[in-house]
Amino acid sequence: MDDITLPKAVENFIAATNAHDANALTAVFGDGATVRDDGTTYAGEAEIREWIQGHLINPKIVITPTSFAGDRLVASGDGEFPGGPLSFAFVFGIKDDQVTDLAIDPL
Repeated sequence: MDDITLPKAVENFIAATNAHDANALTAVFGDGATVRDDGTTYAGEAEIREWIQGHLINPKIVITPTSFAGDRLVASGDGEFPGGPLSFAFVFGIKDDQVTDLAIDPL
């Protein structure tokens, strides 16, 4: 990640994910944010907090960025789930250093 320049919100998302810090992850998202992951959309703080716990914290996900262009981060995700590590595209909407929307798709 040292030679990939990332927006602050994306840096914060990766750092909080890799630290397995649910509170820091929740703080990355702005009011009214949405997350689309695995075919489901999560809207607002309560749903996003539930997604964070179930999809990032409990499986102890660690994200390793491989590239970033525009709003799209390509990264590998590893953790306590079968078949890992897997590659994902994370597409971020960002405003005022907070994530407004996030779409995650497997590659």
